[in-house]
Order: sequence, then structure tokens, then C-alpha cells
Amino acid sequence: MASGIYRWYEKRLLREVKQGPIPQHLAIIMDGNRRYAEDAGLSYAQGHEKGRDKLEEMLDWSMSVGVKIMTVFAFSTENLRRGTGEIDYLMDMFVANFTRLADDPRVHKHRIRVSVIGQRDLLPERVTEAISKAEERTRDYDGYFFNLAIAYGGREDILQGIRRIAEEVKSEKMRLEDITEESFSRFLYTGDHPDPDLILRTSGEERISNFLLWQLAYSELYFSDVYWPGFRKIDFLRAIRDYQRRIRRFGK
Repeated sequence: MASGIYRWYEKRLLREVKQGPIPQHLAIIMDGNRRYAEDAGLSYAQGHEKGRDKLEEMLDWSMSVGVKIMTVFAFSTENLRRGTGEIDYLMDMFVANFTRLADDPRVHKHRIRVSVIGQRDLLPERVTEAISKAEERTRDYDGYFFNLAIAYGGREDILQGIRRIAEEVKSEKMRLEDITEESFSRFLYTGDHPDPDLILRTSGEERISNFLLWQLAYSELYFSDVYWPGFRKIDFLRAIRDYQRRIRRFGK
């Protein structure tokens, strides 16, 4: 009975959401894999696996309502301080996931371009090779855009943008007066995309954690109490509905 009510409510929410404005760019801070595992009596590895499975579901949910760009915080530069065993496991998971994405029929059917943003020089060679394979296989796609932030930090994103602009000015390819908010944005990792309309974070934490610091200046923020692996489609649709009920003024 409960599952039937859930499906009915989910369908109702989906119809309601599809009638309103849909965020073009959704950014997600996936938080709570380890706490979910601890509460469920699972290993950290199992928690991360369930988090990976949830991300695949989220990709389907986002496309079902018309979100064109999804950027997810998969692994921060701060995460490199974790134990060697957990990091090695996560790196192996990245290799397997990007290898699978490169051959995923869904990716090619929907023409999903896979991209990674972050400091790749901090990643093992086996990971960067798998990333390159997925990116190369989807390089010409423009149906949807799936960005994964790995070894990413928002402050470093800004710093590398400054360095790139400094090189342009130094080589006289750019003048100081040409540096504007718009031109600077193009030098960031997400320079090919508009800024996120909605930032969603799970697990009950209400902070940004060094994610897309420049890009989120006018993004709407939504915080869910649910740990990432337990995030349901209803929770996702509620986040979109909440976004639709807000008035975006962009500082005006």
C-alpha cells in the first residue's frame, strides 16, 4: 500500500514540476556516503558503491525533467587527506566508472558529453587514462552535459583562472581592460557552461565546501537532510519544486 502511494505521489510531483521552469544547470554536492554506510551497518566501500548507483539514478531523473547540465562534486582536493586504503578504493572506482561510461549505451543514445573538472595532475595515471577515454568517446555530443568535479577545489579553480588570464595578458593576447566578470568566467573549469541555477546538497550539512565558489554567486541553494545514497526521486522533485517557487532577482 505504501509503495503504491509513493508511486502515485511521485507521478503527481513529476507532472507538477514539468509545468514549471526547470534549472538548466544543476550542481550537486553528494554528501553522506560514509554516514549512510555506518547507520546501515555497511562498510565504507559499500556506502560509496551505493552513492555511485544513486548518481546514475540522478542522471536519469535530471534528464527526465529536462535538466541539460549536471555538475557533481565527486572528490575534492581535501578528500586526498583520507586514508590510503579508502583513496585507492575510490580511484579504482573512478577507473571502473569512467570505463563503463565510455561504453554506456545510455550515454551514446542521449548524446551525453562527459567531462571532468579539477586538478588531474593529482590523480593516478590509471584514472586520467579512463577519464580521457570517456571524454574522447563523448567529445562531440551536445544533448546533455555531465561534469564530474574530481580533485577539485573552488579556490584553486579561481586561482588557475587568474593564472591563465595573466598568461594571456603577458603574451599580449588580452588587455587588462578586457578582464570582466564574463571574460573571467570563461577561464574557469566550467567556462563552457552557464553558472548553476540550483546547487543541491544532501546529508543535512548547510555549507558549500569549496565548490564552484565563483559560479554560485546567484545560484539558488537547496539543502536536504537525506544522506546521498538514500536520496529518492521524490526528494529530487521536491528540490526542483522548491526552486520553481523562488523568485530569482540576480541582485536586482
